[in-house]
Amino acid sequence: MKKILLDTNFIISCIKQKIDFFEEISLMGIQIIIPEQVIKELENLKKESALRLLENSNFKTISLKGKNIDNAIINFAKENPDIVIATLDRDIRRKVKNRKMSIRDRRKLEII
Repeated sequence: MKKILLDTNFIISCIKQKIDFFEEISLMGIQIIIPEQVIKELENLKKESALRLLENSNFKTISLKGKNIDNAIINFAKENPDIVIATLDRDIRRKVKNRKMSIRDRRKLEII
């Protein structure tokens, strides 16, 4: 089964644009992975709508190594070349060679 790792900015952008990313990704047959650091970032940013959505959704959590979440995602992606990375962060997108999920036309999710 394919797996996808979600970044904080991807989750927040999907919620702002009213994209049901959990359903869309599940329909693609992809398992969702959210790092514990991303959940903590959402808590620190006080993103209540995101946290409520996570409470009611099915995903796997992992703990990434490193203090900087962006660098931890980059390192995880390099160690797991088959995983899709869902991020809108230009720096991560540039440094990671994995397939990436992006938002197209403010409504559609696309793996590139």
